[in-house]
Amino acid sequence: MKINVFDLQSMSKLEIEKLLRRSEIDIAALLESVDPIIRNVRENGDDALLRYAREFDGAVMEKADIKVSPKEMETACRELDQEIKDVIEYSARNIGTFHEKQMPEEMWFTEVMPGILAGEKTTPITSAGLYVPSGKGSFPSVMLMLGIPAVIAGVPQVIVCTPPRPDGSLDPAILFAASVCGITEVYRVGGAQAIAAMAYGTETVPRVVKTLGPGSSYVTAAKRKLFGDIDPGTPAGPSESIVLCDESAEPRIAALDLLIEAEHGPDSSVLLVTHSGALIERVKAMIPGLVADLPAERRGYCETVLSNYGGIVKTASLDESIRFANEFAPEHLEMMVAEPLAVIPKIRNAGEILIGKYTPLTIGNFSLGVNAVLPTGGFARSFSCVTVFDFLKRTSIGYVSQAAYPEISRVAQKFAEYEGFPSHAAAIRKRGDL
Repeated sequence: MKINVFDLQSMSKLEIEKLLRRSEIDIAALLESVDPIIRNVRENGDDALLRYAREFDGAVMEKADIKVSPKEMETACRELDQEIKDVIEYSARNIGTFHEKQMPEEMWFTEVMPGILAGEKTTPITSAGLYVPSGKGSFPSVMLMLGIPAVIAGVPQVIVCTPPRPDGSLDPAILFAASVCGITEVYRVGGAQAIAAMAYGTETVPRVVKTLGPGSSYVTAAKRKLFGDIDPGTPAGPSESIVLCDESAEPRIAALDLLIEAEHGPDSSVLLVTHSGALIERVKAMIPGLVADLPAERRGYCETVLSNYGGIVKTASLDESIRFANEFAPEHLEMMVAEPLAVIPKIRNAGEILIGKYTPLTIGNFSLGVNAVLPTGGFARSFSCVTVFDFLKRTSIGYVSQAAYPEISRVAQKFAEYEGFPSHAAAIRKRGDL
């Protein structure tokens, strides 16, 4: 099988830029193609959703089927295998513990000068739409990663959109995970049409102020097109990872972990980044055998990724590996180096950093407690992992006492006059002595 090896020293600037853009190239090309879907949902509501369920998911449904009934939720919770229930509940406890620690004070003040108070109050957003993908797999873990912080933040209305199977059913594990989160509003809607439904509302799906959740390139393109109609949240598109290694890394562990995000789909981007030529050769020799052990569909994804947006990046030194990782700004960064505590401060751009051979992406994705819904496509340069703060907003509060008013009002009046705002200045000048 073909495995890309990118030698940074011999690559042109254009070649490096293409490597850094990965599947963002495809997303840019899809921006116009989602327009008809968005327009149809806006104009025709549920009828458009039912059309796209048939066209894209192969599911023939009625309007009454769009919203999951309480009975279906109860059946899923009752009949799901107990071992999977235990796995979901274990992970939910860790995710809940971590996110509860993030909650800020509801209100605080500080005295910036005697008699002058400045502070903030924190309020949950009024509604949130969570997108839980399907198609190339089922992701109850995503349900937990989105639902738990939304509920901890106190969002009054939380809904979920997730694609139906061809028979119209949903994975009972997703419904059980929603129940564990305390969420009861689940809708059988996927793809770009789900984002449009949450942005505009339909007869069945309510309009929300913000949507969060990973998805295909089409979902990501729809979020970008709908910015302004809805807050699209963290840009979470096709999966990506960097496994950053020095010569101390174990080749078999590095090879295994390189394949974790590769099996998500053909538009994933996975890179082993190292300056160790010996490690590269050993990993290259191991990957074909590891890929051959996978089921046909996942094997195909890995083969495509490693010859397209993924592979191995050879650098001249550990410092150059770190520079490349920062420039790439990966969704997931797994680090296997001799001195991780010396490297972590140098990592500026990554959705998450997982350290050492006992912390593979698998554990971070499901059960560690940190959030696995992360910025992709290089947006880790300016966006963060999903947290309770994605579901909260802050409002500034100020207070000036009578004693503090004379001095600060004089300063503010002068500022207003300098910037050319006469009404600002008059509100103080004509106020008189208070």
